[in-house]
Amino acid sequence: MERKVLARIAAIVFVAVAITTAIIETTREEAPAPAPSASARQTPPDPLRLDQRRCQQMGEAAASDPDCLRTWSETRDRFLGRTPAQAAPGPNGER
Repeated sequence: MERKVLARIAAIVFVAVAITTAIIETTREEAPAPAPSASARQTPPDPLRLDQRRCQQMGEAAASDPDCLRTWSETRDRFLGRTPAQAAPGPNGER
């Protein structure tokens, strides 16, 4: 009979410790994470991005604007990961 009593007491102590630990964890207040500094949030302005916005605002007129055509070409090259020298030749064999 002694073993059963000791086993029950051990089980009760174990459950009590588990409940106490769970209560402590749920009521604990975590310190707020430090906010990122202002320099980390701000990236330097990308001139290509600014040109893209300008062309977007121009609407259909951008299709015939040489600056917008150049901007779209640079955007395509950047997206494809190639330098302007690697650009594919044009329809007449021109670059």
